[in-house]
Amino acid sequence: MGKSLQLIEHISPGQNLEAYVQTISTIPVLSAEEERSLAERLFYQNDLEAARQLVLSHLRFVVHIARSYSGYGLPLGDLVQEGNVGLMKAVKRFDPTMGVRLVSFAVHWIKAEMHEFILRNWRIVKVATTKAQRKLFFNLRSQKKALGWMNNDEVAAIAEDLGVEEKVVRQMEGRMASVDTAFDATASDDDESSSYLAPSQFLEDHSADPAAQLEEANWEADSQARLMGAMESLDDRSRDILAQRWLMEEKATLHELAAKYSVSAERIRQLEKNAMKKLKQAIGTELVPV
Repeated sequence: MGKSLQLIEHISPGQNLEAYVQTISTIPVLSAEEERSLAERLFYQNDLEAARQLVLSHLRFVVHIARSYSGYGLPLGDLVQEGNVGLMKAVKRFDPTMGVRLVSFAVHWIKAEMHEFILRNWRIVKVATTKAQRKLFFNLRSQKKALGWMNNDEVAAIAEDLGVEEKVVRQMEGRMASVDTAFDATASDDDESSSYLAPSQFLEDHSADPAAQLEEANWEADSQARLMGAMESLDDRSRDILAQRWLMEEKATLHELAAKYSVSAERIRQLEKNAMKKLKQAIGTELVPV
């Protein structure tokens, strides 16, 4: 079957699904006699060309099954590819002496591969690990739109039918109703899940102690108030010199201020130093640059 796989790679659904579907729709459907003849050639003679024809003639059936699983939100092309693997497995194991058509035998292999793919990819956290849970998953999924949240009688009926405990049915229903969220996703205006917070947003930030933040905010507010009060106690010239030297984005030089007040640069430095001393006395040395 390895060679058979290579022979149908040229019409893989991975590239362009629409073109793929159009291509396989042109492949003739085998009659019962043609199918039996090809199956016997493969079964008794290991004829790989017969295997190729059997696979090609049933590709459209794989697409039909894949479309029934479109509600899981997975790419249809991926489901088709997985189903094709199941089809080839079925062709390899098909026994024409059993008296059934290949499509009846292959449907179980095709669905099995698709089920495995869905369970691996539909949720980040695995929703079904045991055989009973997998059966339960697909039974619940197929009935979900009609049932919504199940009542106690419906849960009991499904649990009895599948041979599992009622709590397992409830757990599976809860998993299916959950929403997958990226660990560090950010909300966007056009995102339907924007009202949900990503898991990373629930992590504790040890650097963000509310008490410490409040204390720091109060200290900053108090310090700013004391600084403004101390600045108001200075004369206009001293206040302007400090503002120009320390509070402006573009700080003035001593010579620029000296030219402004028609004094020497040394005099500006002395005025600045005296103003600093007054501020230190009013608000403390930790707030005043040295």
